[in-house]
Amino acid sequence: MEGDDETSGPMIDEIYANGDNNRTRKPIFSGDQLDIEVYASLYAGRTKIMRLLFIADRCGEKNNTTMQLEALRMAYDEIKKGENTQLCREVVQKIDGRLGAGYDLDVAWAENVDRRAEQKKEKLENELNAYRTNLIKESIRMGYNDFGDFYYAHGQLGDAFKSYVRTRDYCTTSKHIIHMCMSAILVSIEMGQFTHVTSYVSKAEQAPESLDLVTVSKLRCAAGLANLKAKKYKLAARKFLETSPDLGSHYNGVIAPQDVATYGGLCALATFDRTELKNKVIDNLNFRNFLELVPEVRELINDFYSSHYASCLEYLGNLKANLLLDIHLHDHVETLYNQIRHKALIQYTLPFVSVDLNMMANAFKTTVAGLEKELEALITNNQIQARIDSHNKILYARHADQRNATFHRVLETGRVFDRDVRDMLLRSNLIKHEFNLRASRKL
Repeated sequence: MEGDDETSGPMIDEIYANGDNNRTRKPIFSGDQLDIEVYASLYAGRTKIMRLLFIADRCGEKNNTTMQLEALRMAYDEIKKGENTQLCREVVQKIDGRLGAGYDLDVAWAENVDRRAEQKKEKLENELNAYRTNLIKESIRMGYNDFGDFYYAHGQLGDAFKSYVRTRDYCTTSKHIIHMCMSAILVSIEMGQFTHVTSYVSKAEQAPESLDLVTVSKLRCAAGLANLKAKKYKLAARKFLETSPDLGSHYNGVIAPQDVATYGGLCALATFDRTELKNKVIDNLNFRNFLELVPEVRELINDFYSSHYASCLEYLGNLKANLLLDIHLHDHVETLYNQIRHKALIQYTLPFVSVDLNMMANAFKTTVAGLEKELEALITNNQIQARIDSHNKILYARHADQRNATFHRVLETGRVFDRDVRDMLLRSNLIKHEFNLRASRKL
């Protein structure tokens, strides 16, 4: 390899080290199978159940029966703590008797819950009708809110959303509006309606005087998830990076602090340049608190910034299986991984005039043939300005001829100046000879 200048020495040493198998390696943290019990303990409420069911479905596709049944067992136990009998029936159907008689449908429990639900619904309807008759705004708001909670608890998300939104007409303070927005955001996330999430986040942010740090952090997380769903990874990264550590476990009905670190870290790594990565991620004291919860994400970000690409990609490889079990991230793993890898390839070649493909393939733990295909795609898309010598296996950078470019700019500036001067002289002669005036008189 040949560097552009003498200052690239330290970076060259670091990048050479990537291909050195004797370099002291950091431990890989998440090479093991996901511990479902530990994972589920990070969440509460409906999202805990839905995440477990998602894991069960994914494991079912991969014929991992042990993990599938473990997830279904925990989901069943969690559902029995609530009132969603329909979801319980669905889980029992998925279990299909494989966990024994203890995990069959508890008919007595289901009938009892449904009976109590009917009684509660009738009571809520009577109370709401009385409030509407008396035209007490606060009581009507509370009535619709209670209906929203009732429907949410029983898994009727569409009705829950409508009930929460109806409280808007009866909100008398900014705190009421924020409460309505947070409820609508929660249900919208569960339904996968992220356009509603964005809308209600914006509405809540219009009353900043009533927002505390925890609520602001919740809104940042919700906005981050909406941007992630829309594949706006840079915006998603910014939202997660703005989240305060005060969030803690206050929003574990939607997202855990570990998710903030993982989603924010990967989105930032895929979309931020080196300066942004340093200033907004590595030196971000607030986000550092989240990264401490997921050491592997912290290490891969530091490795990427330090040009230790082999180590960074190894961390990513070990994380991948577990990330594919994440209910929000699974659809984006391949895209984010490809963007991160492409950035690593681009950053690797940037300081050099020429790169030995054998050494580069060793650094990225891939074959020369595979590396050539990746580089070809990046060159075709104008992401790397270079050409490949396939015979000698060398990548040659196409650096612009600065001297030639300067001469061209000077000549172009001269041409523009000459044209402008001629235009000014023509205009002054036209004015001097009153050309426009005489033409108007003839007309």
